[in-house]
Amino acid sequence: MNNSAHDPGAPKRLPFMVWVITFLVAIALIAGAGKLFRGSERRGYDETSVIGVVPEFRFTTQEGKTLTRQDLLGKVWVIVFFFTRCPGPCPMMSSRFAEISKELKKGKDVRLVSLSIDPEHDTPEVLKEYAKRFGADPDRWIFLTGPKNEVEEFTTKGMLQALSNADPTAPVHSTRFLVIDRQGRIRTARKLDEPELVQKLLIDIGNLLREPNNRSTAP
Repeated sequence: MNNSAHDPGAPKRLPFMVWVITFLVAIALIAGAGKLFRGSERRGYDETSVIGVVPEFRFTTQEGKTLTRQDLLGKVWVIVFFFTRCPGPCPMMSSRFAEISKELKKGKDVRLVSLSIDPEHDTPEVLKEYAKRFGADPDRWIFLTGPKNEVEEFTTKGMLQALSNADPTAPVHSTRFLVIDRQGRIRTARKLDEPELVQKLLIDIGNLLREPNNRSTAP
């Protein structure tokens, strides 16, 4: 006679309902983990990195056209401060912009902006010739000039960047690349000497392009 069914050392089978409950709990945990992952992914694009808001401005492009803050709302744009007679970092900054411009040939909602901090010399005609040296497409890469006092106030008080005109022929200026979102807010400030700068800026631009487009933000 087989008494194995009464053997206290034999493993006991779990009731069917216990297996069902265990299976449902596992499904719930998997679903919860997926929801948590998706939530953390969205938080990666939260608007927590706002550095400042671009103030109103009215400058002139290399084409002799007027450009204002309102014109750039709805666009993601990057701005640098330079001057055409600059023997130092400016050519490097313009070269980085040229690289980015090539990568953004189909980026209709992206603009690159180079604002001259030597406006008395850098007229629209001078800027246009300078732009040609870097193959700048005026529809995507905009060079700006304007009244000296307005440029200085915009740069230092509005965009919070360093600027010194102690030597008019060689002004000291910021070499940062400021990335602006569709609502006219400064979201990233990257240094010229950062490793893999172009790739980082392209990632910044891509992230902001994926954010909701809301043109209503005022300075």
